[in-house]
Amino acid sequence: MIGAPASSCRSLVPLLLVVCIWIAGCEQNGGSEAFESTDITGADFGRQFELVDHSGKLRRLEDFRGKVVVMFFGFTHCPDVCPMTLVEFNAALQQLGEAAQRVQVLFVTVDPERDTPEVLGAYVTAFNADFLGLTGTRDQIADVAREFRIVYRKVEGSQPGNYSVDHSAGTYIFDQQGRIRLYAPYGQGSQAIASDIERLLSAAS
Repeated sequence: MIGAPASSCRSLVPLLLVVCIWIAGCEQNGGSEAFESTDITGADFGRQFELVDHSGKLRRLEDFRGKVVVMFFGFTHCPDVCPMTLVEFNAALQQLGEAAQRVQVLFVTVDPERDTPEVLGAYVTAFNADFLGLTGTRDQIADVAREFRIVYRKVEGSQPGNYSVDHSAGTYIFDQQGRIRLYAPYGQGSQAIASDIERLLSAAS
């Protein structure tokens, strides 16, 4: 975003070490070479959320049954990781063609103080009109982050209100039955994501 404070999103290694540990454990239990992303089928987390979308509608994971769900946590003032990821998602959907109608991308903010529904709506739909932004109270976001094993941390800037947020930069992908299936690391690439989504869609057909 133009004029946004410098973000430390790129300095994620300490935060992501924790994520890598439990991802590795999941992969040992259920890894599959069929997917480009890490197969975390059967993981005992990421089962539910209850947040408000950018139109003000209460949303739960089951609302999207019948679609593959792509879920990413970030914030609208992020200068690099978040916009690059959303561009990647949009490119993946374009590669899927008509099948993209059976996919829902969700962007969950980790900065609810600034990311109101109105702000989120303007942000996510700039990448794709069908993307949904999700927000809630500070406590609601914290609860959802714990459920999805997301790590985030506010980093104060030089002036009040001028802050950034370090956060986990991976993506979760759910199948059409609402089960968490894949973890895609940042920078996976649109082709790999499209391929994984296509496999999930084909498996359900």
